[in-house]
Amino acid sequence: MQDMTPNILIHYLQYSQYTSPSVYENEIIKSFPDEVREIGLLVRKQLIHRMTLQNGNTGSNEDLRYGDMIKVPWNRQPEDDIFVTASAMISELYRRDPKGFTHDRSAEHKLILACRHISVLMAAILKAKKISARVRSGFAPYFVVKGLPSGKSDDHWINQYFNKKEQRWVTIDVDGSFEELHFDPYDIPSGTFDFAADVWIGIRNGTINADHFWNAGGNGGLIVVAWELFYDFHCLMNDEVIYTHTPKIVHFGTFEKLTEFQLKEIDNLAKLMQNPDKYFDELLHIWETKKQFRLVKGGLI
Repeated sequence: MQDMTPNILIHYLQYSQYTSPSVYENEIIKSFPDEVREIGLLVRKQLIHRMTLQNGNTGSNEDLRYGDMIKVPWNRQPEDDIFVTASAMISELYRRDPKGFTHDRSAEHKLILACRHISVLMAAILKAKKISARVRSGFAPYFVVKGLPSGKSDDHWINQYFNKKEQRWVTIDVDGSFEELHFDPYDIPSGTFDFAADVWIGIRNGTINADHFWNAGGNGGLIVVAWELFYDFHCLMNDEVIYTHTPKIVHFGTFEKLTEFQLKEIDNLAKLMQNPDKYFDELLHIWETKKQFRLVKGGLI
């Protein structure tokens, strides 16, 4: 059994401003399946990743598993900056097709959103179904996608939910679940996903090459790992921030000037995050007291 106390499971039942389904909660409770895999399948069929739209009906979408990209309106662009909350995503899905969540949603009615948004939507639905769930951020070394560099571990967001029967957190990748993976995306084996804290510690210890880790914006190295680390910290605290919101200390022009003392403070955070249930109280204390780690800058903030 993993380190767990009731207050931790209660914490991950709580909605954030991002995961709240708002007025759609009762509809989710009534109409969604109870099995996590079935929920994930339904959620995945509502969305198209920006890379899939960009690559069209090629690669893994040659069989149109994500829908016919030709049918997507020519003026439809990535919508990550538009629908940042679960309630906004759900509302727009109903606006585009009043049937709501359906297995046969047409490509032209799907949302163009990436992994963070899929994970937020999945967490919202699991929480509504009274399943403790959290969003996690790190890197996925298992994708082969046109437009992404091969041999790298790519920035990625996933979910974990608590399986009461087995008394453990189960790691799932709904966004990547339609790809040809060598593992079950609804029970990802330990060591398959590169959690940000493990990567940070490995790089700082000199056992991992920072250049192996890559961000969709075209950046790599320790600063990219820092972004994912703080995304993940915020997610663990039920604050699933958007891509452009990070603490000022990890912004270009500031991160490069951090002192060794400041880097060791991040080391300490990462070490706690390697076992977030065991050190939940310590992480919560940092969240409630350390402004440099909690307050974010970006966009209009």
